[in-house]
Amino acid sequence: MSVDGTISIVVNGEHRRIRQGMTLADLANDLGLAPEKVAVERNLLVVPRSTLAEVVIADGDELEIVHFVGGGDVSSGEDSWTVAEKTFTSRLIVGTGKYKDFEQNAAAVAASGAQIVTVAVRRVNVSDPKAPMLTDYIDPKKITYLPNTAGCFTGEEAIRTLRLAREAGGWDLVKLEVLGEARTLYPDMVETLRATEVLAKEGFKPMVYCVDDPIAAKRLEDAGAVAIMPLGAPIGSGLGIQNRVTIRLIVEGTSLPVLVDAGVGTASDAAVAMELGCTGVLMNTAIAEAKDPVLMAAAMKAAVEAGRMSYRAGRMGRRMYADPSSPLAGLI
Repeated sequence: MSVDGTISIVVNGEHRRIRQGMTLADLANDLGLAPEKVAVERNLLVVPRSTLAEVVIADGDELEIVHFVGGGDVSSGEDSWTVAEKTFTSRLIVGTGKYKDFEQNAAAVAASGAQIVTVAVRRVNVSDPKAPMLTDYIDPKKITYLPNTAGCFTGEEAIRTLRLAREAGGWDLVKLEVLGEARTLYPDMVETLRATEVLAKEGFKPMVYCVDDPIAAKRLEDAGAVAIMPLGAPIGSGLGIQNRVTIRLIVEGTSLPVLVDAGVGTASDAAVAMELGCTGVLMNTAIAEAKDPVLMAAAMKAAVEAGRMSYRAGRMGRRMYADPSSPLAGLI
């Protein structure tokens, strides 16, 4: 402690001096942050939000303060699906990154009919605590937030991120994503499996991004995943589903929901995923980078619904040769 009664700490990577005796809640208020909207990690340990007013900050403490950024009960319908005991009628999950602003993001979510949005966990901007937050535009009481670990390249980073996410929002249903390298953004399945096991033991319900491999999918199910999310193509590529065979095998080989995650570029890609029997589709770039994101969101909603209806109807059999639609008997 210095002679002026202050101590030195690190907040979100920046050194700051604060008065001695401040609690974490005092610090949040001084920064202009609502304690009920953030999560705090102190020296690598998550601090329960209920104790923020009791924990006194010590000299040398390193703090991380995070919230959700763009990166409720639902009535059961005729063709609903369930994950981790939560039931949804929309089979389209959308991301919250790459939009020009929160207003456009919210409009696209509304047009998509999505009941789940993925959100990244990022540091609070302590230099501008009044900056708008995603929760100001997309109400987490009406739309289920699915915290994800986008940008994590080790299992430990992902686990740490989701522990903070649970403290910030209280949700156990999360999306696990552990990337192997920056060029392809392909999942590191060794780290992904390890993190899935740890998270499941801690009471999380992880929906897991993975390679399009039916063996890996089965191992994730055994490790405690609540949903399998194989990539259709590299993240953000818009290439569409590259291997329909393995996606179908994953669907047939697991009792868990299967949602194609990554690679969708246009509405027909989403319809293909649903026609393969997938439970749903998750996308971000395909909507956010469209020339008209709100219109594309509506198109994706229609495609997912059409693909699902087509799957339920059962397509006609494939034939090697033509088969006339009209009977030949009685032909003049």
